[in-house]
Amino acid sequence: MLSHTTIGTNDLERARAFYDAVIVPLGWSEKHDDPENFGFGYATPEARVPQFWVMHPYDKQPARPGNGTNVGFLARNRAQVREFHAAALKAGGTSEGEPGLRPHYHPDFYGAYIRDLDGNKLSCVCHLAEPEA
Repeated sequence: MLSHTTIGTNDLERARAFYDAVIVPLGWSEKHDDPENFGFGYATPEARVPQFWVMHPYDKQPARPGNGTNVGFLARNRAQVREFHAAALKAGGTSEGEPGLRPHYHPDFYGAYIRDLDGNKLSCVCHLAEPEA
């Protein structure tokens, strides 16, 4: 179990607009806002503290995406995966993989991949089978 994940940004307000559009629809909300010292953080409804932080790097150097780094958000259903991907593109992100099944992970792995405005790679994944109609 993870405590939290932190990614860097070079522009907090631009990043906030992006993440408000992308992860708030997944049911997350902003739980902390301290742009002078930390940045801002989001959490799921049941969390006491932020689980996903966006901030300027502590070393005051420019933020850079990690090679091989991917932050994955869990979706409740496949529609949320599609909404995440569409919202990210609308907010200025770029696609790294359209929504769809990735059966090489497991038969019900349905995901989408994007890059945020700072180049960080994110995914949104639903691990559930599509409900039958």
